[in-house]
Order: sequence, then structure tokens, then C-alpha cells
Amino acid sequence: MLERLRGLLIGGRKNLFDPQIHHQLALIAFFAWVGLGSDGLSSSSYGPEEAFLALGQHTHLALYLTVATVATVFLISASYSQIIELFPSGGGGYLVATKLLGEGPGVISGSALVVDYVLTISISIASGVDAIFSFVPPEFQLWKLPIEVFVVLGLTGLNLRGIKESVSVLMPIFIAFVLTHLVLIVYGLFVHAGAFGSLIADTTVDTHRAVGEMGILAVIALFLKAFSLGGGTFTGIEAVSNSTAMLREPRVETGKRTMLYMSLSLSFTAGGILLCYLLNNIHHEAGKTLNAVLWETLTRSWSVGALPVGHALVVFTLLAEGALLFVAGQTGFLAGPATLAAMALDNWVPKRFAHLSERLVTQNGIITMGLAAVATLFYTGGQVKILIVMYSINVFLTFTLSQLGMVRHWWQVRKTGAHWRRRITLASLGTLVTGGILIATSVIKFTQGGWVTLAVTGVFVGVCVLVRRHYHRVRHVLKSLDDVLSDLPMPAREQAPELAPEGPTAFILVEAYAGLGIHTLLTVQRMFPRHFKNLVFVSVGLVDSGQFKGTESVSALEAKVRADLERYVDLAQRMGYYAEYRYTLGTDLIEELEHICLDLMKEFRRSLVFAGQLVFQRETLFTRTLHHETAFSIQRRLQFGGIQVIILPIRVWEQDHSA
Repeated sequence: MLERLRGLLIGGRKNLFDPQIHHQLALIAFFAWVGLGSDGLSSSSYGPEEAFLALGQHTHLALYLTVATVATVFLISASYSQIIELFPSGGGGYLVATKLLGEGPGVISGSALVVDYVLTISISIASGVDAIFSFVPPEFQLWKLPIEVFVVLGLTGLNLRGIKESVSVLMPIFIAFVLTHLVLIVYGLFVHAGAFGSLIADTTVDTHRAVGEMGILAVIALFLKAFSLGGGTFTGIEAVSNSTAMLREPRVETGKRTMLYMSLSLSFTAGGILLCYLLNNIHHEAGKTLNAVLWETLTRSWSVGALPVGHALVVFTLLAEGALLFVAGQTGFLAGPATLAAMALDNWVPKRFAHLSERLVTQNGIITMGLAAVATLFYTGGQVKILIVMYSINVFLTFTLSQLGMVRHWWQVRKTGAHWRRRITLASLGTLVTGGILIATSVIKFTQGGWVTLAVTGVFVGVCVLVRRHYHRVRHVLKSLDDVLSDLPMPAREQAPELAPEGPTAFILVEAYAGLGIHTLLTVQRMFPRHFKNLVFVSVGLVDSGQFKGTESVSALEAKVRADLERYVDLAQRMGYYAEYRYTLGTDLIEELEHICLDLMKEFRRSLVFAGQLVFQRETLFTRTLHHETAFSIQRRLQFGGIQVIILPIRVWEQDHSA
């Protein structure tokens, strides 16, 4: 019953060996714009508002703010298009900082990205609920937080079904947002078309007056403060370069086309909204977003007979806006697990974050992002003003590190790279702009939530360092084992012994051809000298996010698994055993091993299963989290199938000892 319910909720198993599977799951530019661009586009629901309100009474500066916002969108988009060209396999800010600046900046950028994507989910859902509650009676406000949590959990379940399925379901919401905002922004600009001529002149006069009253430095400081606090507008632009692995080939062209769609739509929407605020003299009203006030102002006179068409359109627009913000949370569920998977492959976080589910999604990352977003909403009470500060700091930390890395890259290849001057200028401008926003936001809003983001990111970086140090220590132990056992002196190979169908058989669970598997084989021989007549080596090629790049990578993994098993068979035959092997590829290691062993029992009735397992001198939650206890898990599974499993420990000492 539970399996049927699980299948109903997240769908059935995907076929790894389908030659079209990667093509079917990959996103074309339009779907990528929906799934990844929605984060950037939806930021127009809160970014321009924060910037405009920060101007206070000096709203004439909004014209400069509009120009700066549009220019910055295209600047960051162009810079990230270069990153897509240089790193077509994805990884975004984490990979760029690691490759171009070093492992230290890389783990900082990766940690900032992971925290950022948790906040992407949180702020998107909180802003979406705020938009919807703008036309709901005040007594219903207490339901906002429970609804936000419910939406996060719903998106988590939707993403467990798969990337393309989740994007397809949410696409109508995205289209509704684009159409309603296009109509309203164009109308808001069109009805004031005659005022554009005097707008520039009035802005110049007002600016001179403000400079005379406050001083030029104060005016510049006010503008920079508003521009920095509106930095949330630019969030989400980096999502495409972080997630190019999920784009359809040719990935570079698809990624750059997606980036173009994103920059055009975001610059028009955010810039258009700022201009509409200015032209329509919009002011904050309690219980409503600034966009809600704007849409009501624009459509107040719209009616067909006695029908208030304008009000209905405002309600629909706010619903579309709120729903798109829910879709924007999708970016956190797409790019966040992808970043965790990239870090897991480099041993910064537990390796299980790189593992795929039977639906070929990074299930552990999706669940983690969802739970972390729920915790964030509870901590902040779903208050957008706090979330946007926490959110912007990490976004611009990653922006700055990524573009600084590109500056260094173009300088290093200046003698061979084409158009390097233009490209290094673009990256340098991007670094200055995003770095300036980062510093200003951190200083201005440090006591209003900024310190929390910096503290959480710092703790995450510390955890990553501890995780990697642990993995390196374990790898050192295993390398010592490899050095001792990989080149054992063996007698020349004679005629291989024949199969003894009714003889005692040992199923030996192994991974790659390495010291751990050889140690298990030698221990079996030592414990049961000449008892077993047959040996069967069993292995599973675990397909994770590192291997799942298409059928070629899956085929390469299969070839490696087969080659390693053939080496084990050759070693066993030199030791005088009849040996063969069984293997499969899959995403669930325990389940696949169980199936192979149960099938083998039908061939070899007198059998035992042997599995090597790392055993630490001090077992802690930390070691259990970082290492799959595969042997213990398969032992529990097979015992209920009547199969005995013997676990052979490989000791890992606190200090340097031999294993």
C-alpha cells in the first residue's frame, strides 16, 4: 500500500537505459525560462518596491533607479552568459569560484548559494502569500504562515516527481503572470506617454533642488541605498548557469537563449514597474503590496456596464503574481540540489546529496531544501522585509566571487583569448556593481537580518570543512589499504577451477577494484580456508548526478564496473577459486544489491553473503551521516529473505594506525 501511495505521489521508476531518457528530461529554453527564470522575473514583485520605498519623499530619483536597474540586469546577464560558455556542465558560482579562485572561495560561494536557494524558496512563498492576501480581509492574516508552510511542502512533493513534470504543471501560472503584467505595465506607461517629455526635465529640476537641500553626497548615498536595497530585483539571474546540466543540448546555446529571455522579461517588468510607480504617484498603503496599489490605481475606472472589470483583473493579476512567486520557489528546488550535488562530488557535503532517486532527481537535496525553507519561514515569521535582506546578501556574495573569478580568467588568457579586453571589462564592471551592493546591504541591514545570513553561511562553511577533512582522512586510510593490497604477489594463472553447483558459495559485495574489496576477499579466505568452492562478486554501478549526463556516461560507468569485477574474478582464480560476477546499474544501492542476491540464491543454494564495512573507533552521528552503512542495511534486508550476511569490518582509528 505504501509503495502504491508513493508511486501515486511521485510517479513510477524511470528507465536508466532508455537512450532518450536524458533528452526527455532535459529542458528546452522556454521550459528553462519558466523553471529557472521565474525566480528572476518574480523578484519584480518585491525588488522594485523595496528600492522605491527607500527613496522616501525623493521619488524623482526613481528615473535614475529605473535606468540603473535595467542596465544592471543586462550587465549581470551578459557576465553570466560568459560563465555558461566557459562552464557548460553547470555548477555556476560554486564551480566558477572553485576553478578560477581556488577551493576556499569555492566552498564559500557554494555555501552561500545553498543558503541563498533556501531563502529563494522562503521569500518567494512569503511574497506570494503577501500578494494574495493584499485583497483578503485583515482577520485572515493569521493564516499566512500555515499556508506558506503548506505551499513549501506541496512544492517539495511536486519536485520529487521530476524536473520536467514540475515545470509543466506550473507553466500556466507563469504565462498568466507574463500576460497580465505585460498588459498593465504597457497601459500604465501608455496613459502617461505625454508626460515622458516633461519627466526628464522635472527630474533634473527636482534633483538640483535635492542637491541644494541635502548636498550631493547625501543624494548619491540615498540613491545607492535604494539601489542596494532593491538588489533583490537581480536575484535569480545566476540560476541558469548553476543548472545547465538540466538543459537540452546544445547546452551553451540553450543556456544563453534562456538568459536572453530572462534578461529581457526582467528588465522590462522591473523597469516598467518602477516607472509606473513614479508616473502614477504611488504610495504605500497598509496591508497591501506596492504592486497591488499600482494595479488598483491603473484599473480603477475599468468597467463594462456595472461590472467592475478592473477589480477582477487586479484580483487575477495578484493571484498570478502570488502564484508565480510560488513558481519562483521552484528555482530553489532545481538549482539548490544541483549545487549540493556538485559539492557532494567534491566531498564538501555528504555524498548522498549526489545520489539520484528512481525518478532521477536528487531526492535528498530536494527534501533538505524544503525542510530548511520551512524552518526559515518559522524563524522569520514569513516577513518579507527580513527575508529579502538575508536573501540579497548571499546572492551578491556569489555574484561577486563568480565575476571576480572571470576577471582573473580573462586576465590569465589575455595572450590567447579572443576579445579579452571587452570581456574583462564586462566582468570587472559586474564585480564592482555587485560587490558594492553586497557591502552596502551588509552594512545597512546588518542588524535587521543581515548578520543571520552571514552567521548561517559561516557555520555552513565550517561544516563543509569538517566533512571534507573527515572524507580525506578516510580516503588516506583506504589509500594505505590500496597500496598494500592492490599489487599482491600471486601465482601465475593456471586453468580456472570448474563450477561446483552444489558447493558452498560466497557472494562478495564489492565496489571499485580497491583495497576494501580485496581485504574482504582475503578475510573470507582466512576465516574459511578452502571451504568455499565458488565465489560470486556482486556490484552495483551507482548512477548519481555526476554520472547522469546522458547515455554515454551511463555506458562508461557500466564498462568501468564490468572491468573492476573482471579484475576481482582474475584475482580469485589465481587464488584457486571458481569465480564469476553479477552487476547492475541503478540509483538505489541497497535495493539493487538485494535483488541480485535474491536471484543468486536460486542458482546457489548453499551460500553466504560477505560485505566489508568501515567501522570507526568512535561511532558518532557525524560518521553515520557521512557514510552509508550499506553492509548493515543489506544484512537487515536479506535476513528476512532467509539469507545470512557476514560483515567484515575495516577499522578506522582516531589516530594513524594501519587498517
